[in-house]
Amino acid sequence: MIPFQCRLQSLFRLSAVMLIGLHALQPVYAQDTPPAETPVPEVVEESTEEKGDWQAEFNAWFSENINGPLGSVLFAPVPFIATDKVTEDGEPVLDADGNQEKNQIPLIVMVLVLGGIFFTFRYGFINVRLFSHAINVIRGKYDKKDDKGEITHFQALTSALSATVGLGNIAGVAIAISLGGPGAVFWMWTTAFFGMTMKFNSCTLAHLYRRVGEDGHVQGGPMIYLEEGLKDVNPSLAWLGKLFALVFAVFMVMAAFGAGNLFQVNQTASVIEMLFFDNDASAVVQLGIGVIMAFLAGIVLIGGIKRIGDTTAKIVPAMCFFYCTVCLIIILMNISDIGPMLGSIFSNAFNAPAAFGGFVGVLVQGMKRAAFSNEAGLGSAAIAHAAAKTEEPVREGVVAMVGPFIDTLVVCTMTALTILITQAHVDTGGLEGVQITAKAFGQLGGAVPYILCLAVFVFAYSTIISWGYYAERCVEYLFGLKAIMMFRLVYVFVIIIAPILSLGAIVDFADILLLTLAFPNIIGSALITIKVKPLVEDYIKRLKSGEMKMEN
Repeated sequence: MIPFQCRLQSLFRLSAVMLIGLHALQPVYAQDTPPAETPVPEVVEESTEEKGDWQAEFNAWFSENINGPLGSVLFAPVPFIATDKVTEDGEPVLDADGNQEKNQIPLIVMVLVLGGIFFTFRYGFINVRLFSHAINVIRGKYDKKDDKGEITHFQALTSALSATVGLGNIAGVAIAISLGGPGAVFWMWTTAFFGMTMKFNSCTLAHLYRRVGEDGHVQGGPMIYLEEGLKDVNPSLAWLGKLFALVFAVFMVMAAFGAGNLFQVNQTASVIEMLFFDNDASAVVQLGIGVIMAFLAGIVLIGGIKRIGDTTAKIVPAMCFFYCTVCLIIILMNISDIGPMLGSIFSNAFNAPAAFGGFVGVLVQGMKRAAFSNEAGLGSAAIAHAAAKTEEPVREGVVAMVGPFIDTLVVCTMTALTILITQAHVDTGGLEGVQITAKAFGQLGGAVPYILCLAVFVFAYSTIISWGYYAERCVEYLFGLKAIMMFRLVYVFVIIIAPILSLGAIVDFADILLLTLAFPNIIGSALITIKVKPLVEDYIKRLKSGEMKMEN
């Protein structure tokens, strides 16, 4: 039998050939002069007529009637924490009524911040104390073959990372810097530090309250531990736990279609169109891109978490290493600028210019993008970590907390330093998100943006399959195992049509639902820490006493 990794490599080669074939289908237009060697093609705005009147009207209606009310609650400003919004010249920015606008901290950002601080102090900075131990666990030093579960600690970590390490690291960081300046990077680091403990808490609870079937199938995550945990703390809270669990499961499925599917495929297709088709790909080409991604995602999703774990354990470390290596080369080429660049990160974090919204504006941008990138506090990664082979819930939580470190403190930092050191965020000429990162990569020559395109494709692909698995477990919780196949068919179909859709409002809706997951997860799991705290103290005691020995 051909090993799975060989079959996967063959499929990726087949996809590359199909992409070249799609390029050949594109009409060839005569040019008077050879095209200039431009690393990043000019961005072409899509007109309302090209989108279609019905799509423009639908987006406008959806934004006004759905996203507007939901966003007004989720991003409601926190009172008493605000600064006056002024222009780069120091002039006040006025709203439609003539009142000066404010830079304010949204409610959801405050919930994430307070949650991170609470869990970090609650567990005595376990993200620092057990970090080296976490590395040993990931290396398999404590693995036991007879432990219940479906995947190893390393596979659980890479499965969770495959859902977080992606376009948020490539495009999200560029957005944070362009809107918040260099200081936003500092607040991304800060959020990731406290986010490590939030992820520890969620994944420890997921393992503590997971359900393991007779066939070894595992079901776990916030929808399970919110229901079981709150009932365990106090039977009178059973109704609240059930409500939190249902809200989480429903919103997770909807967010998976937007943030984990539509957004990933659309962004990938846009980069391919930009680099290979000069932003003028035909509908056939767009559908072809969708078919390729749907095919690759479908064959892995059908195999379940074991196949997802096998896949992500290989492609995520390889792509992270590959991507960070390219960033490091660019940074070393400009090594003399590292000192001033790092200085600007720290100085602008607390003394940001008005052009970036001042201190509050920079803080909000950094924290929002970190939350989007590593998903700490949202509870999504807990679904993958629940399937890990171990009888120690705290041990899996310790493994999980390394996720935000790799995602934000390593991958996001490499992106940020590359953008800052090349000044790609200055005078962008209309470029946005991933295109700014492509501009930075262009410093190494015309071929490097195409390498970035490959990274975007692989990162998006791994995100799609991991979010598909997350949603499957929530569908199972809501409707049972029989509903999973129907979900898979719909999920794969959406991948196919995503490149030709113009559903910006629906993707925004999914992002809102994604952040909304923080409310039931952080509030509910904070109440259940009374069950986790004794386990943490016992685990650390046994570790220090030498009772907990390495297996290999």
